[in-house]
Amino acid sequence: MEKNRDKKRVIKVMATFCIAFGIVMAAGMSVLMGYYFITSNQLGRNASGFFAEAIPQGSGQGISQNEGSNSPTGGLTLPGGEPQNGGSSSSTEGLTLPGGEPQDGGSSSSTKGLTLPGGEPQNEGSSSPTGGLMLPGGEPQDGGSSSPTGGLTLPGGEPQDEGSSPSTEELVLPETESPKKEKEVVLGFGGDILFDPNYSIMASLIQRGKGLAGAFSSDLLEAMKKVDIMMLNNEFPYSNRGMPREGKKFTFRAKPDSVELLKEMGVDIVSLANNHAFDYGEEALLDTLETLKGAGIPYVGAGVNLEEAAAPVYFTMGDLKLAYVSATQIERLENPDTRGATDTLSGVFRCLNPTKLLEVVREAKANSDFVVVYIHWGTENVVNPDWAQLDQAPKLVEAGADLIIGDHPHCLQPIEYIQGVPVLYSLGNFLFNSKKLDTCLIKVVVNGEGIKALQFLPALQENCFTSLLENEEKERVLEYMRSISPKIAIDEDGYITPK
Repeated sequence: MEKNRDKKRVIKVMATFCIAFGIVMAAGMSVLMGYYFITSNQLGRNASGFFAEAIPQGSGQGISQNEGSNSPTGGLTLPGGEPQNGGSSSSTEGLTLPGGEPQDGGSSSSTKGLTLPGGEPQNEGSSSPTGGLMLPGGEPQDGGSSSPTGGLTLPGGEPQDEGSSPSTEELVLPETESPKKEKEVVLGFGGDILFDPNYSIMASLIQRGKGLAGAFSSDLLEAMKKVDIMMLNNEFPYSNRGMPREGKKFTFRAKPDSVELLKEMGVDIVSLANNHAFDYGEEALLDTLETLKGAGIPYVGAGVNLEEAAAPVYFTMGDLKLAYVSATQIERLENPDTRGATDTLSGVFRCLNPTKLLEVVREAKANSDFVVVYIHWGTENVVNPDWAQLDQAPKLVEAGADLIIGDHPHCLQPIEYIQGVPVLYSLGNFLFNSKKLDTCLIKVVVNGEGIKALQFLPALQENCFTSLLENEEKERVLEYMRSISPKIAIDEDGYITPK
């Protein structure tokens, strides 16, 4: 009898324990479900709330894809929580991502019309989960994935099951739209080039049979192509016509199809203001203008008349408008071999008398944000700037030049600043002959306030091949430029600042 009573007590205690355990479990589930809905609703808030706290500005953390669930948002992990049920049949219905708009709860497409932070609403007609979706700072996503956002991980959570094939292996969504970056333009400059097949540079390039790889190092070519606007001095005409100027010691002419080399080099504009553009007379000069036009490469410093020869060439990059002006002082004669353009005759833009050039620079400054003057001046093979260079440089600055680039001496010359404007008196040969000569590639970073950075990249022309220099040879050229340019500082990477 006593044993039966004890048995009943045990059963009663166990029943009480089970009921209490069930109540505790139910309460726990209620708390978890409540937390789920609260934090889910927080996804609809602006980034100033939860996301701003969870992800530091600019941290690069965000929502990352994994290689897991094949459900629309299967395996969703909320911050600090546990992976959610991957069996939901709702794709992203009603989901609002930070910075975006709530999505239509009735859509049957995984991310149709989805607005991502900093992005535009996506195509509503796509049948793919993220068809062609471009996420801020990312790559276009594959439209063929069968997993819309498989294994989506929110900050604080862990990546989910790696069993599915989502559209990308890793996808990062920033919590806020990054601030609009100020527009910057990178300008590139080199010195003299020559494509005449009767001279060593082009003859070697043809003989080597490697195209530009037989004339430039790969890193130099890459650097030229990476800048936004690349400029060189085109010291010859493109033509099969004309006769060499009588009595002139060196006359150059290139075949018209060699203009394609400029495009392969990444050149965006050339100067024709030099003492060889008219080597084969008017026919060859006019052919040159048409050849460059046909190749889609703007030219400056020569034309069918003075109006065209002197006209600035403008580039607009975003909100920034840049002007390029080019002229030549060479040859310094009353009746030069290289004809100066007039109101009725073709030729180059001559500036031994700088009155017209200064007028053009003022005009360019009034119509642009930044003015480049690329000028053919100086004395061949002489390091120090001559009287005409020193006379005109300050006048060009006063007229509105923001950057002065010189060529013609076939050697490097000093760099200085005049009233805050960089003057690079000569860049030397870039790819001009077989001599061993130090040269350079100049990179200039420009924004709405002017020059942000100016960099001298040492290079060497040797045996009809030009390459960027590294290590001891790079430092050798930088130290040489420091020695001839006492008014500037050049750091170990070639960045130039005034002293």
